[in-house]
Amino acid sequence: MTQIRPMIRRFSRGATAAVVLLPLLLAACGSKDDDVEDLGPVPPVEILYNNGLDALNGQRFVSATNQFQAVEQNYPYSPWAVNAQLMQAYTLYVQTRYTDALGTIDRFIQLHPAHRDIAYAYYLRALCYYEQIADIQRDQRGTEQAINALQEVINRFPDSAYARDARLKIDLGRDHLAGKEMEIGRWYQGQHQYQAAVGRFQRVVDDFQTTNHVPEALHRLTEIYLVLGLRDQARKTAAVLGYNYPGSEWYQDSYSQLADDGLVATPDQRGRTDGWWSRTWRSIF
Repeated sequence: MTQIRPMIRRFSRGATAAVVLLPLLLAACGSKDDDVEDLGPVPPVEILYNNGLDALNGQRFVSATNQFQAVEQNYPYSPWAVNAQLMQAYTLYVQTRYTDALGTIDRFIQLHPAHRDIAYAYYLRALCYYEQIADIQRDQRGTEQAINALQEVINRFPDSAYARDARLKIDLGRDHLAGKEMEIGRWYQGQHQYQAAVGRFQRVVDDFQTTNHVPEALHRLTEIYLVLGLRDQARKTAAVLGYNYPGSEWYQDSYSQLADDGLVATPDQRGRTDGWWSRTWRSIF
């Protein structure tokens, strides 16, 4: 499994002096009205950033978010503000604040397209969509967004570990979309709206061939064709099911229905050395 957490870079003490002087110089250029005296002195950048890391490691996520935000707000020209932005996005992701995390990530990508961690930023962005995939009873636009974001990781960084994990998650997302199509198809079938049901099941067969829903989709098509009296279509569809998924429960169910309709021989009527599916496959194709 790909590491979800970004690479932790703790502040180096050697860079402290130069960075601490930066906000003092910026403050000198501003007017007195710009001072925020009621908040007290701002800690040095290394303290804010490292405190954020410590809070993150201690799972004090709200505190970590606040510390990383403080780095950005008070030391916007520090290189550690860039790291803090990405760490803030990850901390928001861990808190399942996906909308806020996406806003932070999109800003990071826009401002730092050549950053060394840009591949991770795109991957984290995809994860924010992926974690919001809804149950198949609900609208699946979020699933499509997740698949698109994961595909972008693959397209931009094809040889990365993030791309390898993205491919696996795309397969799961596609299985989810196929499951939604099956649910709708079964509903149409139950309402005797067979044309609409065939469209849903055929889409699973055509567009989601690598998912686990294809055997059932072929079986449902066989059922509908039998109901409609399309016997040849039923035989051909069942033959495809038997050839590709001979050990599935859907194979057994389709065979039984075809036998009940007299379209195939029963076990007592056929030889056991040459299965019906093999003979049917040869006769059709």
